[in-house]
Amino acid sequence: MGYSTGIVADRRYMNHDPGFGHPESPGRLAAVYDMLDEAYMKQRFVRIEPRKALVEELSRIHRHAYIDRVAATAGRMYSALDFDTIASPDSYDAALLAAGGLMNAVDKVMEGAVRNAFAFVRPPGHHAETTSSGGFCIFNNVAVAAAHARERYGLGRVLIADWDLHHGNGTQHSFYGDPGVLYFSTHQYPFYPGTGSAGELGIGPGEGYTVNVPLQRGQGDAEYLKIFKKILEPVATAYRPELVLVSAGFDICRGDALGGMDVTEQGFVNLTRVLMNIADRWCGGRLVFTLEGGYNHSMMARSARAMLLEMSGETLTGEAELAEIMERADKKTDTLVRKISEQLRPFWPV
Repeated sequence: MGYSTGIVADRRYMNHDPGFGHPESPGRLAAVYDMLDEAYMKQRFVRIEPRKALVEELSRIHRHAYIDRVAATAGRMYSALDFDTIASPDSYDAALLAAGGLMNAVDKVMEGAVRNAFAFVRPPGHHAETTSSGGFCIFNNVAVAAAHARERYGLGRVLIADWDLHHGNGTQHSFYGDPGVLYFSTHQYPFYPGTGSAGELGIGPGEGYTVNVPLQRGQGDAEYLKIFKKILEPVATAYRPELVLVSAGFDICRGDALGGMDVTEQGFVNLTRVLMNIADRWCGGRLVFTLEGGYNHSMMARSARAMLLEMSGETLTGEAELAEIMERADKKTDTLVRKISEQLRPFWPV
């Protein structure tokens, strides 16, 4: 039986243009949008119109002075927000639409208009801190969306899973002392931005609600799946999220220009299925993905296509298939799982 799956896709996101040769280029979305326009895909999903985030919504995560700094770039040819995040004349509007588009996707899922959704937006967000940009990110879309869901719907438990190649420092710091958001991240380490060690677990009432799984380069489908099944799944079972948000970075894919991982289209489907199972079990299937990194355009489009078909029920990856894939994981993964589990045991039954 199929599910109703929503997508956010708007050509205005491509108006954010960091300049010739920049990895975070409009071509990333062009490849995905071309895939969405294929005859087989075009009518299968519910289109969710984006909107511009309000300053008061952004200010739940970002300081007003930083929002004003980004707003001041509007209409200017090129403005360097940091050494690798460049704003063009329309970047501020695109960034408002990225955060607002993801919030609209959350609203549609929370209201039951769709079961799950994927926001294909840019600029990405998970490196953006309270007072600064970073790593191609301007506003922290997923953090703003989590804050929006809590404010508007009174949610007490939001899970954010982040499989981007790079650690989502901004997302982690947004909720580091807050048990209302559980942040789970797999990422290549040590690598940009340098955060995300296994010992970063949160502080105060938020201790234990940050779960980092630092990885060496070269990890593939089986290794990622085992980590999600053996670490995230039991933690999520104990946490019982009311909404699942995902920072979906495709820079862990095989052949990514900036990455060193080896995840295939099927690997992304596997992780999607684990997250769908968590959402189905605890929160009526409420699951929303947002685009983060990914610089192999064709691979990103193919992987996003495979994920959407799984999300909509067109394909169905079963537990037996997942178990078979996990058996292929490098034995070093078991050592890593044991290490992370030992650190988490004071907080979670892993």
